[in-house]
Amino acid sequence: MSLDKLKLSKRLQASMTDLGYFTAKEIQLKSLSRIIGGQSILGIAPEGAGKTTTYVLGVLMRLKYTRDEAPKVLILAPNEEKINEIIDRFLVISKNRDLHIMGLKASGSMEEEIEDLVRGVDIVVATPNRARAVYLKLGLNLNRIQTFIVDDAEEIVKQGMQTNVRELAQSCGDVQYLAFSTVEHDKLHLMIDDFMPFATRVEAEELGEETLETHDLMLYQVPNFTTKINLLNVLMRDAEVFDKVVVFVNSRLTAHNLLKRLHVAKGEAAIYNPFFHDDAGIDNMQDFHQIPECRILLVANEGLTAIDLSNIPFIFHFEIPESSDIFVSHILKTSAFESVAITFATDIELPELRKIEQSLGKKIPVMPLPDNLIIYRPSDSPKEDDKVDESQGGAFHKKKESNSKTYNYGSGVKAKMTKKNKKR
Repeated sequence: MSLDKLKLSKRLQASMTDLGYFTAKEIQLKSLSRIIGGQSILGIAPEGAGKTTTYVLGVLMRLKYTRDEAPKVLILAPNEEKINEIIDRFLVISKNRDLHIMGLKASGSMEEEIEDLVRGVDIVVATPNRARAVYLKLGLNLNRIQTFIVDDAEEIVKQGMQTNVRELAQSCGDVQYLAFSTVEHDKLHLMIDDFMPFATRVEAEELGEETLETHDLMLYQVPNFTTKINLLNVLMRDAEVFDKVVVFVNSRLTAHNLLKRLHVAKGEAAIYNPFFHDDAGIDNMQDFHQIPECRILLVANEGLTAIDLSNIPFIFHFEIPESSDIFVSHILKTSAFESVAITFATDIELPELRKIEQSLGKKIPVMPLPDNLIIYRPSDSPKEDDKVDESQGGAFHKKKESNSKTYNYGSGVKAKMTKKNKKR
């Protein structure tokens, strides 16, 4: 879509063309006119989709250059690298020598930053922690803020800076709020809903071309690590379906701890090349296939070179690997054998998963959680009818027998179950 659709000023359109931008991104087409019109926006789009350029153009279209002491725009970013990127983007696109923009960084001198603020600035870019620190020193005047922006919001949540974001936003009052993130989840909304409850939600997927053939993919989104353990235990209760399973974790220590919290009979689960000698272990995949009673193999990505996953019907990613290449290598279809690759992800892991989806060129279908899954909440206290079975690993809650088989299987799993039943 041509840049003309964005209805930029002649100066900004010429600047974008000079920089080599001839077409508009999806996120820009969907949100820029709303930003220019003063609406509050929650923008969800993957990395590289043009989120930063979108609000830079929106701010430059709205900003009136006057030599005021107080800033008109406050942009919060997760780190100094992003601060520098945002400032560079403004300067390169605006080409306006009258634009006064500065960054507040932990590596800088706070006294010098306050002096620069007093001289007058249009736009301030800062981490939430630094902005709040300067604000408490009475160096950052928020009384004339017109637009409050949170960029890379998912990273700010990941670093635990939500409280500072909320406090700064509340100090700005009734202004235009913009938040941009690669993912949308509960923790993000806990941060922004208090100050932008009626924001317009805009989403752009911008997936790449699908070039890789993979196994059937499924995703379970859960709030925390303990709920992942509960979910794995719920699924593994059905030994008829999950007769041979490989579960990938990131470290050998995690594999050791997870083995202790699986609610299976002795010999049903083992660790591939275990870190501790007293753990039940298997050294090669051939042994795993040949031992009928062993149906769950925990495999650590740590130090793993290669592993043969052929003829494994279920491949679990209990954690998202640090490298997307590792994840992709596990799910590539290399034979006619039909496998299902199931991923568990928390809110904090979703940004990495979105990058994987971009590289695959497709979204991973999200599955409903089983009805009998216990969602672990740290504030929960055990009740008489919902006791925690400490002997089973701390977070296992006994259920009524009538509820013990209420699974929400995906289509791929159901198909495998049907095939198994027909064979009998």
